[in-house]
Amino acid sequence: MLRYLDEVVRSGSIRQAAERLHVSASSINRQIIALEEALGTQIFHRLPRRMRLTAAGELLISHIRETLKQYERVLARMEELRGVRGGEVRIAAMHGIAGGVLRPVVASFRRNHPGVTITISAHVVQGIVDALLSGEADLGLAYKLPDNPNLIATGIFPTQMGAVVAPSHPLALRSPVRLADCLEHPIVLADETMTIHRLIADGFSRAGLVFRPNYMSNSVEFMKAMARSGEAVTFLSRIDVAEDQREGTLVFVPIQGHYIRRQELTMARRARGAAVDPAVSVVEEDLRTALKRLEDEAIVAAEPTM
Repeated sequence: MLRYLDEVVRSGSIRQAAERLHVSASSINRQIIALEEALGTQIFHRLPRRMRLTAAGELLISHIRETLKQYERVLARMEELRGVRGGEVRIAAMHGIAGGVLRPVVASFRRNHPGVTITISAHVVQGIVDALLSGEADLGLAYKLPDNPNLIATGIFPTQMGAVVAPSHPLALRSPVRLADCLEHPIVLADETMTIHRLIADGFSRAGLVFRPNYMSNSVEFMKAMARSGEAVTFLSRIDVAEDQREGTLVFVPIQGHYIRRQELTMARRARGAAVDPAVSVVEEDLRTALKRLEDEAIVAAEPTM
């Protein structure tokens, strides 16, 4: 039906559309009449030599063409999925991402495509850049990914840092929480090799607070373990602890004020080189969907309640 209408508009007549589509003109005409009756308005002005859209028809054809484009994209996506039989997808990610949001995405993909091997490697930012440029990784996920003409960003996701604590921790019920409140408890912070360190240290400085962490580590898993045990407060992004929150083992608490700057998580791959493997494209789209969902959830969580 949608293709019938689109072709009538393109050709300007029902007869020519019928010839191109190899259907009868009467069949197309019946479809148009039935649709006009259902909508309660005319779609076409029927002129002696051609069919011309009404104002309602113009509105409808715009929707039809967008729907047909989406349908073609779905068909292409399904074709990609049918083509994913084997191979390998190599992802280089920062430590918190590798142990967080990546896990359910790649697990779901692997269940649907058991012939594909997925390799996850954890790096600091420069390690991710090097892995992408050398061809050792197909996809990279990093905060503050530097501009590089040989890399292309395929997704950018704003993130906000927050305090991360155990569900039983006194700060778990306070949202948002002040940085000064965090200082009343032991703190475990990422060390100087990680981007989180400077982000948090600068935040405390802007708030006019003297800050000296009790523990430092380059292991996000250690930071999470300390928070999970109730021994300390740590600072991570909502993306880093999304799965821990779903499992009920950690709580993400937003920080009051704007002392800690937002940062962007970038998904990237090489700008040039061999054609992208279908399996890589599918994982890339799955990751984009998962990260966008987390971004939307963060916006909803930040909205004031009535």
